[in-house]
Amino acid sequence: MGRQDIINFINKKYNANPEYLWRRYPDFCVFRRADNKKWFAIIMKISRGILKIPGEGAVDIINVKTDNAEFLRGVPGFLPAYHMNKNNWVTVLMDGTVPIGNVKKLIEMSYNATQ
Repeated sequence: MGRQDIINFINKKYNANPEYLWRRYPDFCVFRRADNKKWFAIIMKISRGILKIPGEGAVDIINVKTDNAEFLRGVPGFLPAYHMNKNNWVTVLMDGTVPIGNVKKLIEMSYNATQ
């Protein structure tokens, strides 16, 4: 499941359209709750070098809010949140390392955590 599949999933389940807020970063999109306008997810394409992970080029990631951020950072496919509060948010690699079912559960947790 790729980037567009996740965008479609979020749109269908949470009725949230991607918002592309930065002209300079056309691959960055945020998702907000309809009721309070709080972000519950952000998808970005970030250089592996910036993330300090092996490999060349860039990788799609999703940042989600979770109470388990500290624990998850020790699991393959999870990193300290890129450009977000590292105590409450975690970066999830969208390269297949983390099973899509787990990504969907984390999106749900993040949606609920931003009430």
